[in-house]
Amino acid sequence: MLTVICETPGTLKAITRTKPTRAEGEVLLKVKRVGVCGTDLHIFTGNQPYLAYPRVMGHELSGIVEEAPADSSLKAGDPVYVMPYLSCGTCSACRQGKTNCCRNIQVLGVHRDGAFTEYLSLPQQFVHKADGISLDQAAMIEFLAIGAHAVRRSGAGEGAQVLVTGAGPIGMAVAIFAGLRGAKVTMLDTRRDRLDFCEQHLSVTTVQIGPEDKARLSDLTGTDFFDVVFDATGNPKAMERGFEFVAHAGIYVLVSIVSSVITFSDPEFHKREMTLMGSRNATAEDFATVMTAMRAGQVPSAALNTHKLALADVPRDFAGLLDPAAGVVKAIVEIE
Repeated sequence: MLTVICETPGTLKAITRTKPTRAEGEVLLKVKRVGVCGTDLHIFTGNQPYLAYPRVMGHELSGIVEEAPADSSLKAGDPVYVMPYLSCGTCSACRQGKTNCCRNIQVLGVHRDGAFTEYLSLPQQFVHKADGISLDQAAMIEFLAIGAHAVRRSGAGEGAQVLVTGAGPIGMAVAIFAGLRGAKVTMLDTRRDRLDFCEQHLSVTTVQIGPEDKARLSDLTGTDFFDVVFDATGNPKAMERGFEFVAHAGIYVLVSIVSSVITFSDPEFHKREMTLMGSRNATAEDFATVMTAMRAGQVPSAALNTHKLALADVPRDFAGLLDPAAGVVKAIVEIE
């Protein structure tokens, strides 16, 4: 079977591997669609902190069941999506239902080889029916669930003033699900094209980073700043600056991750009685939230999927996805 492997940062290679054999308790999938994530781009550029090379990337996937256990609710031919966070089920986090931050987590495409391949065999508890949505939509559930999880974790709700810094796919996912909970969403980014996209498709207020951005954000909130701020930039300086935009008694959620130390002013933190949160991955509840929203037509999935490419073309075309001029929001790899 065709597989694309990232041998070292910047080097992708198409290779042939043996089709996997389904083990007991596993489901064998024919991979059909794989979303390209910021994590994949970071792996390609050498900036992913949890990874050793070589690695087969890809954790946003949908497919068709080839084989399933006899006692499974799945059967051959079923369209499915995958929760790519393979949790142990026994550690302290898993026992609390927080499988997204399992101590022994194995994320497809990061800790173990992922979906830039034609077939995968995975434990059946991580494979779910994708009824009522397309394969393209099913391959976008994961990144949207990250946004849904961050919003649920924050408690942002009706009438909350929310700021999302970073208008990439994860920031857009946060904006979508904050908006669905009734929050008033503003997005902050350096790129005017991304902000224009968000205004058009997400119906949010936008502010471009520049000399007057803080004054503009202050004006939008009557000088109070924001009840909840989400960072989705993956930039240490932006993450540190985000503390400035949190209202008194507000919440700051770090959705992005960087290989760096983040610092902040303790007096400013304390006088606000600020709550600082990390948000990692998503749970089954968040995936279900995304599915419900997709079925209801509340996610502009067609607009989000700006680019498509074939698996065989990934080694040639992948680097081009990094070019801001390409206007990529979400690229999907098609495997036929």
